[in-house]
Amino acid sequence: MSSEAPIVFVVDDDRRVREALSRLIRSAGLAVATFSSATEYLESEKPDAPACLVLDLQLPGIGGLELQQQLADSGAPPIVFISGHGDIPSTVRAMKAGAIEFLPKPFGDDELLRAIDAAVAHDREARRQRSELAELQQRYALLSPREREVLPFVVAGFANKQAAGDLGIAENTIAVHRGQIMRKMASRSLAELVRMADKLGVPPAGESR
Repeated sequence: MSSEAPIVFVVDDDRRVREALSRLIRSAGLAVATFSSATEYLESEKPDAPACLVLDLQLPGIGGLELQQQLADSGAPPIVFISGHGDIPSTVRAMKAGAIEFLPKPFGDDELLRAIDAAVAHDREARRQRSELAELQQRYALLSPREREVLPFVVAGFANKQAAGDLGIAENTIAVHRGQIMRKMASRSLAELVRMADKLGVPPAGESR
């Protein structure tokens, strides 16, 4: 069950830095969990909640950039990098890979908190989009094989007669399938159905992806 209370994960091998950041983040009313290494972070259980990962660039074992690479495309929280040894190539690499911010130490408290707020907001939106897509996929799974064949014609704006001719079935059958598709997808309009199909990666008839 998802909790809407956000949490900030801090990964830094310096105990004093972890303690200072923990105090700062808690003072802003946010929950925080700290880790001394990337491995410790990877092996921990994470709550199902909006989150942000404050990650040191230089870590023993798995470094910050390597951890970022391992977490790519896994639904992991957005990253705010911190580093006392940052260089331009590392900064560019981190930002190109999707980091929200790269803060050289020492940084201001407000600067870090702003970056955390932006990362948490980014994660909330990403989680909302993933949830919406999962729900659409569940609805799409309810369609019969024939209805999935008809859907691209519907979202392309084909008339029932034209779709029937292309698919080799009766025109009134297309009309029935169209109604079933709208009902199963819980779509209130054709425009809404078009948006749903686009999010699902279903191209309109006559187009390819």
